[in-house]
Amino acid sequence: MSSTTDTPAPEVGAATGTQGASRTRRLSMSDGALQTLLLFAFLVLIAAYFTSQDSDFLSTRNGLNILVNVGVIGIVSMGQLLALISGGFDLSVGGIVPLGAVTFALLVNAGYSVPTALLVVIAFGAVCGVVNGLLIAKARINPLIATLGTLSVTGGLALTLADGVQVPFEDVTDGILTRRSLFDINNHVWIFLGLALVMFAVLRYTSYGRQLYAVGGNKQAARLAGIRVDLVTISVYVISGALAALAGAVLASQLLTGSGTAGTGSGLQSITAVILGGASLSGGVGGVPGTLIGVLILGALSNGMAILTVPSFYQTMATGAVLLLAVGISQFRSSRRSAS
Repeated sequence: MSSTTDTPAPEVGAATGTQGASRTRRLSMSDGALQTLLLFAFLVLIAAYFTSQDSDFLSTRNGLNILVNVGVIGIVSMGQLLALISGGFDLSVGGIVPLGAVTFALLVNAGYSVPTALLVVIAFGAVCGVVNGLLIAKARINPLIATLGTLSVTGGLALTLADGVQVPFEDVTDGILTRRSLFDINNHVWIFLGLALVMFAVLRYTSYGRQLYAVGGNKQAARLAGIRVDLVTISVYVISGALAALAGAVLASQLLTGSGTAGTGSGLQSITAVILGGASLSGGVGGVPGTLIGVLILGALSNGMAILTVPSFYQTMATGAVLLLAVGISQFRSSRRSAS
């Protein structure tokens, strides 16, 4: 192998890396389309089963209830999707969500307007993301350890700010983020769907999206191709942290209170939804359509079991089983890609 001063080698490596990344992306897109169709079929089967048990499951009102209930985890999943595509994941969202909820409640109670409080909360989440990104990209700490550490810090900070209790809104009109508006659909549902559209466009049509898939597919090849891998990695966690904080503000608006314990499971739930939607733990694979269906599957399962009055601990077991299924599918798809 030639030394780093041998210029032809990096050029060849860069070309090979770019071609390999493009080929991987084409394969992942075609494979992802099939995965999305299979996921949609699975969602239809779930809907058919619960409808056979209770005909109200497919009603417009219940469909809106599912969207309302998955709005928070859906917003978190949009950021988690970027983290998984880049070859990492973000457990810290389980602490940033309650931190965002408590901070938002404290700010609106202190007299700040909802837009101002929301901007502060999102900025706070982005700062948490910067810390994650620096730990992972610069300090070379494994994403599991880095985000697990920040999960403990942000979760503990949320409980500290709330003084171990809930922080109820003094003015219920501050819950505007989850109020019904256009077509009688809740605002946070529109926020979730709008974010999904933006994320779809970014991943499909921008150079940043292409760089993100390249980094997740092969960091060394991406670096040789001239991509600033560390900057892309940091940006991913900044976006993930900001969206998690936004989700926390939405959750506080939904509950009309900031809680240091609400939303703590959003890390595993969002990872489950994204992997179920076709992303891979090894990186370089994933997309918005599959993630949307993954979120809806989790929401439909939770809603259907609630309608059938299934005990909550069984619902938790079902979520765990879906996570294991999603990881198994992800590993199978990774093995297929390696073989090809």
